[in-house]
Amino acid sequence: MSLSLDKLRLLRRQAGDATAAPASGPAIAAGRGSAADDTGAPGDTGSTPLPPAANDARARTPAPASVFGWVEQEIRHKPTGAAAREAAPAVPAVPAPAPALRKPEIGGLRRLLGLRDRGLSTAPPRENAKDRHVPGEEIAPGLFLIESFVTQAIPTEPLSLAFAKREGEQVQPQDLLFFDTETTGLAGGTGTRAFMIGAADWHTHPERGDGLRIRQLLMTTMAAETAMLREFAGWLQPSTVFSSYNGRCYDAPLLKTRYRLARQRCPITPLDHVDLLFPTRRRYRGTWENCRLATIERQLLQIVREDDLPGSEAPAAWLNYLRGGSAVNLRRVAEHNHQDVVTLALLMRRLVAEEQRDRETLALQAIDAV
Repeated sequence: MSLSLDKLRLLRRQAGDATAAPASGPAIAAGRGSAADDTGAPGDTGSTPLPPAANDARARTPAPASVFGWVEQEIRHKPTGAAAREAAPAVPAVPAPAPALRKPEIGGLRRLLGLRDRGLSTAPPRENAKDRHVPGEEIAPGLFLIESFVTQAIPTEPLSLAFAKREGEQVQPQDLLFFDTETTGLAGGTGTRAFMIGAADWHTHPERGDGLRIRQLLMTTMAAETAMLREFAGWLQPSTVFSSYNGRCYDAPLLKTRYRLARQRCPITPLDHVDLLFPTRRRYRGTWENCRLATIERQLLQIVREDDLPGSEAPAAWLNYLRGGSAVNLRRVAEHNHQDVVTLALLMRRLVAEEQRDRETLALQAIDAV
């Protein structure tokens, strides 16, 4: 930006400086070292040349008290261009120091890594939440194991998988593991996790005899997920065959994702899986209003649940407990999950029996036709 002496004098008069001389002559741009106004250069019609003695006397006078006078003196006498470069002292080029590295914030890194490293303590209970009892035994900080046993006969022969369109394949009853999960939502993705895993298998109890053993893992803190996944992996053997209801499309992929995020070896991928939803749909589609597990229980297996909490309300029950709420609905979630895995075992036997009866009927019809 340039500022001429004439403009400066005009500003001084507008500011009430009575000593400001009237503006005259051509404007001298700021930053130029010309002394045309002092020497009477051609084109300066309103200025009178000053003798050298006057110039020396003006140079010896102290700086004017007015800020305008100081600026005017700077404009008139400040060397510019080549003269300024010759007058300026040589300054060695010093490289700018490298910016200091920012020290990482541990708290921020932990937040980026997720919830796995957070504290183990749950939220303080609310004043109106008197019932905080969680069923089962705490086997790790924030992880509870719920065990129960239903006495029933174990199939004595291998179960045919022909009902699942797997001709000639059989599975040993003790190798089957019926499982179901309760999750924080149905959308899937890395933000969804299983807060409960229920599993049932045919087992011979040393005191109660043959029956269905039900084991459920319930985590009451976010940090207990690693221990829950490790405990569930310990239940599996190389000969284990999963059985679920839509677990091949939902439960199993969800658990695989959680194992990867926890940086644990996934024990689910190499194991066989028999999903009961698809053969149930093939056999009973159109018979009832839908093929949901609750409908199959009621219509096919004649099981009626009492005071059952719908699966869609399970996420809210668990989150409410984490925020210090009551554990009443959380226990209802455990009961719902318990009945799901028991139903899977009954449905498996029913599908095997129905397929066997259909094949026997076809064989008899073939004999009669001959």
